[in-house]
Amino acid sequence: MAHLQYYAYKGMGEQMREKYKYSQAVRIGERIEISGQGGWHPSTGKISTEINAQIDQAFENVDLCLKDAGGKGWAEVFRVTSYHLPLNDEAIGAMVRNFEKWMPGHQPIWTCIGVARLGLDDMRVEIEVVAHDSHAAK
Repeated sequence: MAHLQYYAYKGMGEQMREKYKYSQAVRIGERIEISGQGGWHPSTGKISTEINAQIDQAFENVDLCLKDAGGKGWAEVFRVTSYHLPLNDEAIGAMVRNFEKWMPGHQPIWTCIGVARLGLDDMRVEIEVVAHDSHAAK
């Protein structure tokens, strides 16, 4: 699909593209969709074992990914899908806290799913989003 624009941010994004053959984001006109972002440090790949820190980092990685694809970050997000291991009150609380921090002006649609395993060892969260960049066509 050569007509689509794919993105992989520096560090972990590029490493994942090389090792696993997938991109971190795709732009389809004014729409940006990103692959699941975990709580890894974008440069070192280190994943905290503490769930709050991991979710906080995943939100930062979503922002980085969206901006790497030419978007403006969380302000343009209208759909969130989060995958959790385990899905519990602590994880949901950390998600809500980050929604309030990163999107104080709107509430996106959200699907929250508990899973048995995620893509990398030690991952406890993975967050996918879809964003609308209305300024892309200008």
